[in-house]
Amino acid sequence: MSLYLGKIHYWLFNKILWFENLEESIVKFIVDRGLDVSVVNEEIEEKYGKKLENKNLEEIIDINNIHGWLQGRIHSSEGRMAAWINFILKNDENGIEHLKKIFEEQAILAAEEVKKERKPAVASDIYNCMNNYILDGMPCDRVNVISVSEDNLVQWERRVCVHKDVWAKESIDVKVFYDLRDFWIKTFVETLNSEFEYIKETDEKFKIVIK
Repeated sequence: MSLYLGKIHYWLFNKILWFENLEESIVKFIVDRGLDVSVVNEEIEEKYGKKLENKNLEEIIDINNIHGWLQGRIHSSEGRMAAWINFILKNDENGIEHLKKIFEEQAILAAEEVKKERKPAVASDIYNCMNNYILDGMPCDRVNVISVSEDNLVQWERRVCVHKDVWAKESIDVKVFYDLRDFWIKTFVETLNSEFEYIKETDEKFKIVIK
């Protein structure tokens, strides 16, 4: 079966797994606050499906529909994420601040994971490391287009939004998602290499640049 799977499929699979790790941290936060999540969890799983099984990709993927299976898992993961964040925002007046803390912790974990192997020294490498975690639809969606790629600067533009409809289903402005993710990226970049920083220039234009 693995003969049909390429590096890009495992790359996407790992991004989904990381996104689900972030989901686990959010659910743990809710449980630690003493809130009962059993009923909500059933509703979310009924609506979006369950998390990935603890198995290798080749054991669970639909080999006859590789692209569709991966796309479905991305939508499933993001749908659950939106639902859990909606739950927090409805039940905690300081929900955004708590979520920022969770995203910060996960960004640090991701950066430290990368640094175990190497410390990226140029902007393009930092961008690629970031993109190994960020879930932005399928590669064919061409969400982000790089306009500048140099040692000290990577600049890119978000060409299309693939998240709005998912978050709208939970009655959440997609800006909530983007704000939390911007916070994640900023923390990740500065933890990975403190000589660089992430800057959001507009809602569609971003850069990683040396300080």
